[in-house]
Amino acid sequence: QVQLVESGGGLVQAGGSLRLSCAASGRTFISYHMGWIRQAPGTEREFVAAITWSGNTDYADSAKGRFTISRGNAKNTVYLQMNSLKPEDTAVYYCAADTKFAELRTTPDYWGQGTQVTVSS
Repeated sequence: QVQLVESGGGLVQAGGSLRLSCAASGRTFISYHMGWIRQAPGTEREFVAAITWSGNTDYADSAKGRFTISRGNAKNTVYLQMNSLKPEDTAVYYCAADTKFAELRTTPDYWGQGTQVTVSS
């Protein structure tokens, strides 16, 4: 089994920055890709960004140019640096993992419990 634990959420003013972290445990991550998905109240889940084991990245259009996803040296940690935050970025952000990269855009096998990001105008 895989456990994902997010941290780093909080309240920030528009234009500010936050860095989310996700620590994975429970299984070797040599073949897992990781990503971030968010969900705002009353909306469906939305893909944000993903990164392969080897470091290739994928971003939603809403994240391009503002967010950067990266992995730690041990490969079982993933980060999401969020700059120029907007009120519409307010959501619960979930860390996700899957052995299939494409699944991170839809239905990842593993999810964290989520961390709240609130951007005030």
